Amino acid sequence: MWDNFAITRTQEHMSKVCKFLIFTSLLSVMLLSACTGGDPPVRGSTSSGEVARPQDTAAVPVMVAQAERTTVPIELTAIGTGQPFQTVSVESQAAGIVKEVHYQQGQFVRKGDLLVTLDKEPFLAALAQAEAGLARDKAQAQLSQSELQRSQTLYKEGIVSPQQYDQSQASSAAAEAVVRADDAAIQTAKIQLSYCSIYAPISGATGSQLVSPGATVRAHDTPTLVVINQVEPIYVNFSVPQQYLESIKDSMAHSRLRVRATPPGSTAAETGVLTFVNNTVDTTTGTIQLMATFPNSDHHLWPGQFSNVVLNLGEQQNVLVVPSQAVQSGQQGDYIFVVKPDKTVDVQQVKVGQTFNNQTEVLQGLTAGETVVTDGQVRLVPGTKVYFTQSL
Repeated sequence: MWDNFAITRTQEHMSKVCKFLIFTSLLSVMLLSACTGGDPPVRGSTSSGEVARPQDTAAVPVMVAQAERTTVPIELTAIGTGQPFQTVSVESQAAGIVKEVHYQQGQFVRKGDLLVTLDKEPFLAALAQAEAGLARDKAQAQLSQSELQRSQTLYKEGIVSPQQYDQSQASSAAAEAVVRADDAAIQTAKIQLSYCSIYAPISGATGSQLVSPGATVRAHDTPTLVVINQVEPIYVNFSVPQQYLESIKDSMAHSRLRVRATPPGSTAAETGVLTFVNNTVDTTTGTIQLMATFPNSDHHLWPGQFSNVVLNLGEQQNVLVVPSQAVQSGQQGDYIFVVKPDKTVDVQQVKVGQTFNNQTEVLQGLTAGETVVTDGQVRLVPGTKVYFTQSL
């Protein structure tokens, strides 16, 4: 029993010695690391080449840019609406029954494509009847001509009275007139037969299928067979404030004005030209209606579709601009955080102009070369110390 007690005491003593040795080893490693460690990071650089946070923990990281003067386009923006270049409601020119529809609703068709076929049997019968009438009346006309010739001979011999000879001439002339009428009837029957095949009068996109096989149609009456919208090219209508009317007319006198239209959900703008300025100003809105024409070869623009429209009136030199994200909106208007030489920020009220390509024109409140904050404004108040997370 005493032997077991002695063994237990020995094991506890060795466990304490091992723990002490482990603690001593860890302490030595920590002291060695402290003695041989590198210098602290230098402000403004890191081992990866990025801008590092300064030792001043109160500084706020921001992204900045400089206000600069440049040449900018003079542009007017508006919301435009697509309008087909042409719209045609295709109707039947003959009364009949629809036999076959050759298009799918919404399909693009070319001028001359077959759209609808009517039942031709009644028209073929009418043509045959007209041709038969012509043959009959031609025979009658030949008989009348022969009688006239005999009457003429007898009249010269004094056998036929003048009245009988005149009657023979009238009968022959009437028979010839009937033949000419039959020729016209045949031509009419052929035209009516041609109306049984209805072709696309223009190229464009078809609308809903308004008739089906078996439907009865009447000449120049409802139902309309199909509506075709020509979308290549296409118009876009938009309006701008009337104060720009003189500038638009002056610019149009020197060159064709370019117009860009961007449909919703698209990043690529379609380019066209301004082709129409309305002859009156809308007195209720104080705007002038304009129309631009676009080739629309890829059919990005569509009738009735809204688009963001930009009208280019030329270029303006020496314009002060800043990145658009630098401009903030407040209760007193637009403002910008400006970085002063001591790396603190101040709030500068500004008056801005047009925006283009993520750049905003500054009309008042800023000078060229000033450093403005473009990101990180949410943590800033006047006097806040900042450091840059990117080089200018």
